[in-house]
Amino acid sequence: MTKVVEEFELYGKSYRLETGELAKQATGAVLVTCGETSVLVTAVVSKETKDYDFFPLTVDFMEKMYAVGRIPGGYLKREAKPSDKGTLTARMIDRPIRPGFPDGYKNEVHIVATTLVVDGQNPPDTISVSGASAALLVGGAPFDGPCACVRIGRNIETGEFIVNPTHAEQEASDLELTIAGTRDYISMVEAGAHEISEEDMLAAMQFAQEAISAFCDKQEAFIKAVNPAPLEYTIHTPDPAVPERIEAHYDEMAAALSDSDIKMRLEKVELLKQTITEEDFTEEERAAWRSDIAAALKALEKRAMRTMILEKGERVDGRRSTQVRPLHIVAGYLPRVHGSGLFQRGQTQALSICTLGMLNEWQRLDTIDPAEGKRYMHQYNFPPYCTGEVGRMGAPKRREIGHGALAERALLPVLPNEDDFPYAIRVVSEVLESNGSSSMASTCGSTLALMDAGVPISAPVSGVAMGLIKEGDDVVILTDIQGLEDFLGDMDFKVCGTAKGITALQMDNKAKGLSIDILARALSQAKEGRAFILDAMLEAISEPREALKDTAPRIETIHIPVDKIRDVIGTGGKVIRSIQDETGATIEVLEDGTIHIASVEAASGNAARETILNIVKEPEVGEVYDGEVVGIKDFGAFVRLTPNKDGLLHISRVANGRVASVEDVLSLGDTVKVEVIEVDPKTGKISLDRLDKPEAPKNQSDRGSHRDEKPHVGQGNRRPRRSHQS
Repeated sequence: MTKVVEEFELYGKSYRLETGELAKQATGAVLVTCGETSVLVTAVVSKETKDYDFFPLTVDFMEKMYAVGRIPGGYLKREAKPSDKGTLTARMIDRPIRPGFPDGYKNEVHIVATTLVVDGQNPPDTISVSGASAALLVGGAPFDGPCACVRIGRNIETGEFIVNPTHAEQEASDLELTIAGTRDYISMVEAGAHEISEEDMLAAMQFAQEAISAFCDKQEAFIKAVNPAPLEYTIHTPDPAVPERIEAHYDEMAAALSDSDIKMRLEKVELLKQTITEEDFTEEERAAWRSDIAAALKALEKRAMRTMILEKGERVDGRRSTQVRPLHIVAGYLPRVHGSGLFQRGQTQALSICTLGMLNEWQRLDTIDPAEGKRYMHQYNFPPYCTGEVGRMGAPKRREIGHGALAERALLPVLPNEDDFPYAIRVVSEVLESNGSSSMASTCGSTLALMDAGVPISAPVSGVAMGLIKEGDDVVILTDIQGLEDFLGDMDFKVCGTAKGITALQMDNKAKGLSIDILARALSQAKEGRAFILDAMLEAISEPREALKDTAPRIETIHIPVDKIRDVIGTGGKVIRSIQDETGATIEVLEDGTIHIASVEAASGNAARETILNIVKEPEVGEVYDGEVVGIKDFGAFVRLTPNKDGLLHISRVANGRVASVEDVLSLGDTVKVEVIEVDPKTGKISLDRLDKPEAPKNQSDRGSHRDEKPHVGQGNRRPRRSHQS
């Protein structure tokens, strides 16, 4: 293949599509570039057809640290498992690509996106979707493309939409909308926002659809220049006898689905499927048509569920299309933890737990992303028992990472900043039961946990999952979908927000023809559902607790001069360690002189605070101290005022009357009340006067000549006597 390059500019940024030079043994390979960020996307389509009842698509996003000029951390010094961001990007590529293949296509497809260069300004994720689409089309795969993905930002000051904003532009944006699809339909949406209205979100989606069309036009021109030969392929068609026999059991399937309890419904449906398989097919037919029988049974279940909704207006659990399942909400469910919340909707139950820590406990990120770390961490766990299944427990799967990221994004806009609330915050959502929309349950439960912990969020956040059943022009939008409606429906549209506006959303679409009008209806219906759920949450806890739990650390922030940091830390950290050991507090010192002091007991934090302030304090004229005598000389005594500051109490001021020797009045270790009378502006040396002077002893030792003269500030030099004239 000869090298083909398509360079173009769209919405103020330069792009490049290139093929024919790299990875030529792949079915299709495209180097896609935005600015100086380049990603090599390869697609390989297997020649063999697999006997699966699903489309076998695999997507990997490979973050290479050399792309940003860094060596990986860790002992091995090579890239290991994907980061959470890498996993989320792989999901971002998969979701819009998967619907583009025809039903019945069973060849394995593997897409690999490898970051070669990342310029620190232009993210590699959205262009990887366009690269995957182009790689499939270059290889002649049976893909209904072109497909493109764009990110939409909105300038806070001007209100203008930005296509594929740089990291700097995104910082000045109140919206991050990532949307993918073709010229004709939207297949994937993700968004984070600062409480924007449904109308503004729809306007951004409409603008994004126009941008997607523009990128599809450029991609089509590139494919036309390549002029690939289409791959030969077959679409698996089951024997007509399979669906015909299974279709005869429609009424039985509809009856089995009409049970609101998920366990009973699943048992009835599985028993029916097993009975049909064993009684309607011979052993030889079952062996020959295994995947066809499974697919036909799924199709029967899907048709029965959808017909109930479209023709009868009934859902499997008897709800109306706009109705939310029964709620059970408890704030402060667990003792001792810093905050907790139990949220149950129908047979979906999530327990969220909030933990507060020092800012230095933030999560450090070793990725190609410019972000070095994050202070708020939301993690989502979906164990097998929550669906009554047996399975392996291990590292979080892609779905768990994705759901945790969605809940995290939903709550970020309402969290207090570090100055107002100097804590690292970790929320873990444990899904204990699941029958659909567990990510929205975790969002609601996490709001409860944050409020129970006393985190001063600006507004509570609720979330709801919307579904869609679409057959031709017949459309029904479902509020609070359960698992079956997600699995057999056409859309999973999760919307989170406050009473003021949207903070996050995520949508996967399986139906072609999803229009902006349908999305507008879904957003409006979701707003009603969110409000209903939020009202119930506020009955459990109306606002964040005024005080932190007794078990939570109290973090106080103080600021010291930068040139005093060394005094607080000490040589090799000796001073700060001793303060922590003596007080039991945890201390974090930042480069700008900010100090965070954490302690569970208030007395511990106060003691650490006072010790640090004493270390950095500069005594001033007129201040009074109870100081320890730490040195004795012929000309006076040195008295410790603060851990790092001593002052000179001249011999003439240690007692009332003449004193032959300081040791006649003072000893090392004595405590004396002194007042600062002078501070030398050049040297900083301090002169003191004793406030509790005793009378000079009558019998004094003769240890040296009496010095009655007062010294210069902070020195033992004698001040000349004044001459008195009669």
